Amino acid sequence: MNRTFKNLIMLVIILSLAVLAACGGNDKEDDTSGEGGSEGPVKVGVISYLTGAGAGYGEAITNGINLAHEEIEEEGEVDIELIIEDSAGEQEEALSAAQKLMNSDKVSAMIGPTLSTEVNVVGPEADLNGVPTLGTSLTAEGVPQIGDYIFRNSIPETLAIPSAVEKAVEKFDAKKVAIIYGNDDVFTQAGYDVMKDVTEEMGLEVTTTETFQLGQADYKAQLTKIKNTEPDLILASALYNEGAVILDQARKMGIDMPVVGSNGFNSPEIAKIAGEAANGLIVATPWFAEKDDEAVKSFVDKYTEEYGMGPDQFAAQAYDGMHMMGEAIKNAGSDDRDEIRDALLNLEGFEGILGEVSFDDEGDIVMDPTVLTIENEEYIVFE
Repeated sequence: MNRTFKNLIMLVIILSLAVLAACGGNDKEDDTSGEGGSEGPVKVGVISYLTGAGAGYGEAITNGINLAHEEIEEEGEVDIELIIEDSAGEQEEALSAAQKLMNSDKVSAMIGPTLSTEVNVVGPEADLNGVPTLGTSLTAEGVPQIGDYIFRNSIPETLAIPSAVEKAVEKFDAKKVAIIYGNDDVFTQAGYDVMKDVTEEMGLEVTTTETFQLGQADYKAQLTKIKNTEPDLILASALYNEGAVILDQARKMGIDMPVVGSNGFNSPEIAKIAGEAANGLIVATPWFAEKDDEAVKSFVDKYTEEYGMGPDQFAAQAYDGMHMMGEAIKNAGSDDRDEIRDALLNLEGFEGILGEVSFDDEGDIVMDPTVLTIENEEYIVFE
């Protein structure tokens, strides 16, 4: 009985070791941690603002990414699986989406989120996890400085707003400006900070500074104060929903001076909502759909055919951003997060529909913006 019992124990131990070895082998084969060595497509997560008041931004961004992804798959040089999550423009949901993508889906890289307020919580988490993250619509100051894994191919307000203000001041020989901005959002607050700095650097007199909140519907009190100070220009930092209403109410009140807008005004939705009131708006942008360039024309045609509308700045930046991510993954030759991060940083002189772009040492975009104005409810180059 003792020998039989011992043999039985030995058999149980051998079988247990065999099972453990088999399980260990399966874990290794199924490893898709985004740290290199896995087979199959490289997973790229997308965090986009798809529901809520600013869903127009997220829709354009996601459309641009999807179109570029289709082209990358057709080229066949790299296989990428997109996993898209909705943030609804909220910090908590953006962070939850990022944690799911990084920890459950094991993505190798991420694109997004849409708003600068969102990246304030997503960025540190992505950097801590070593996940290269490319923002295609983030314009607030300090975004790439969040960490070594955070990039953006959207021009910051520190590059866009000064270009637009300088051209407007020169054109209209402006000496006095009024400022209006949303003071409860990082994006619009960042725009105001740049406007304030530019007015100081250019020696412009600020006649009044007015504030508002996201979702506000009535701006008559702020606009009355602005009108009474008789500025030469109005500088406005707002998202397109509030921005369009501000333009509409201003024109109805007889305020006809030019308006220089922040990046939030770079959307066809402005003219759709404000109509003729949008005429005279001045903005700086990396994207101009009427540019005499074959790549730009091809993108506009494809996008319009696919989605039934023309692409805006956010769609264009997302389209180029996806192609930049695809190029980095191809150059890395791996799904390794660190290697993809290094490949992104080394993308010099990338030729996209935005023009020739590169990243500086901190992961910020290097390019020259174009200043546009709205005339007859259409964007044209501001001369």
